[in-house]
Amino acid sequence: MLDTLKRMVIPVVAVAFGVVAGCNQGNSQAQQPPAGGGRGGRGVPAGPVPVEVTRVEMGRIARTVSVSGNIEPLRTVGVNAQLAGALRTVNVEEGNRVAEGDVLATLDDREITAQLASAEAQFQLTDATLQRSERLRDRQVITAAEYERDRAAAAAAAAQRDQLRTRLGYATVRATLAGVITEKNVEAGDVVGVQTRLFSIADVSTLVVRVRVSELDVVDIRPGDITEIQLDAFPGQPLRGRIRRIFPAADPVSRLVPVEVALTGADAAVARPGFLARITFSLSPREGVHLVPASAIVTDASGSHAVYVIDGDKAERRTVQTGMNSEGRVEIVEGVQTGEVVVVTGTNNLRNGAEVRVVNAAAAPAETQRRGGPAS
Repeated sequence: MLDTLKRMVIPVVAVAFGVVAGCNQGNSQAQQPPAGGGRGGRGVPAGPVPVEVTRVEMGRIARTVSVSGNIEPLRTVGVNAQLAGALRTVNVEEGNRVAEGDVLATLDDREITAQLASAEAQFQLTDATLQRSERLRDRQVITAAEYERDRAAAAAAAAQRDQLRTRLGYATVRATLAGVITEKNVEAGDVVGVQTRLFSIADVSTLVVRVRVSELDVVDIRPGDITEIQLDAFPGQPLRGRIRRIFPAADPVSRLVPVEVALTGADAAVARPGFLARITFSLSPREGVHLVPASAIVTDASGSHAVYVIDGDKAERRTVQTGMNSEGRVEIVEGVQTGEVVVVTGTNNLRNGAEVRVVNAAAAPAETQRRGGPAS
């Protein structure tokens, strides 16, 4: 009986051990990593890392400062009445362009014309008397005192005539410079007095923007330097300005120095007085430096900078010394040479010596292009 029970129990135990062993083997296989995985480690994808690259360029870089101000004419001249009277005609409106000497308005000149006619007649009479006195003096018919009296009368009559001629000229109001009429304060028929402001003329051949620049930045700009000017009225259409003058003193409170930037030629024709202008000054320009996009720079925890340089199909991490940073580009003082290929996109997935696949063909190194170019 006992022998029979042993023969029944042993096969059952063997089967149970087999089942347990099979389960353990399955769990062990499930916990193993898949074949071929884990090459990159810590999230780095298997196979070549896709990157975008560019070449190190030799170029110019400068620190930039932007300030804003209003566009103004270089000069504005007021045209005043120099004669009292009624305006007979007004020939211009705001916005009209005028040349120097153009007639802007006329005043009633009938009274002065009559006075001038009387003065002309008086001058002719005194002049004739003077000529007769000269002949009589030569024959010693009249005394020297009588001759001097007639000569003085002729000179006074000439002065009176010339004065009235000048006043008659004031009846015609002319432009004193070429420009644009910015103000018209009168209409035909208005009665004006002496020194009444009639018009304002702006010289728009040269426009200026007067801005205030920090004392820390103004030391790096010079009269004649070229600046970029952007108008809110014409976005995306930059204009060229020239620093016309830098004022000699800074404001003692704000420490800002007035700077005047001029627009001429076609640039002045685009702008209008009163427009808001944003001026960008290039400070401390550096020529012939190595430049890379700012996205190519990798910074570690210690604060040191590096770039990934493509050598064949490998990425080499190279420590660099950076300089000025402006408009999305960084100056590399030491660490790279002109023409070397650096990674600009995909640096987060790279490590030193990693295999790469360049995805922008235009900047791909020659080795990658010989292998058939970047994968699509």
